[in-house]
Amino acid sequence: MKTKFLGIAIIVSSAIFGLPALAADAESCAACHGKDGASTDAKVPIIGGMSAEYLKGAMAAYKAKERPCPEATYADGPKKGTKSDMCKIAGETSDADTAAISTALAGKKFVRAAGQKVDAALAAKGKDIHDKQCDKCHTEGGSVAGDDSGVLAGQYLGYLSAELKDFKDGKRPMPKKMQPKMEAVPAADLDALAHYYASFK
Repeated sequence: MKTKFLGIAIIVSSAIFGLPALAADAESCAACHGKDGASTDAKVPIIGGMSAEYLKGAMAAYKAKERPCPEATYADGPKKGTKSDMCKIAGETSDADTAAISTALAGKKFVRAAGQKVDAALAAKGKDIHDKQCDKCHTEGGSVAGDDSGVLAGQYLGYLSAELKDFKDGKRPMPKKMQPKMEAVPAADLDALAHYYASFK
């Protein structure tokens, strides 16, 4: 009963304060990803409004060190100015807390990045690529959280470019069904895809 109450308390406090608890030291996701996961830092992805399944999968990949984990500096909170990385954070977060955090963030609105400058010609080319190669799993321009594939529409351009490159270079694992689709997209066209997703306002 106490465990169940604790889980409920974490979710409720997350919903009220927008500060999901991390198991190791009660750090907040908001310290880097912003209140309710609505990042205002172009180097940090927007995660509020992603599906719980996607977020849990991302944390599992970080915990297993299957995704690149560059060092980053806390932008806010009690550890402001200190450094960590997502593999370390995920490794310090219990499965129960990961589930609670994911559920809380999934209940938030995905707030698209504002004021991004995109190349209209590249975005148009990216739409064609998306429609041919990506739309089956990333429906409606990658804007549907329920696809459990991450929300791409309105994400930060720099983040999109880096992640697409990591997929292409084999640094980030991808589902088997995604691999032939990614192989069909020339590396030179990845920027077009990134500009398309970033063009959503």
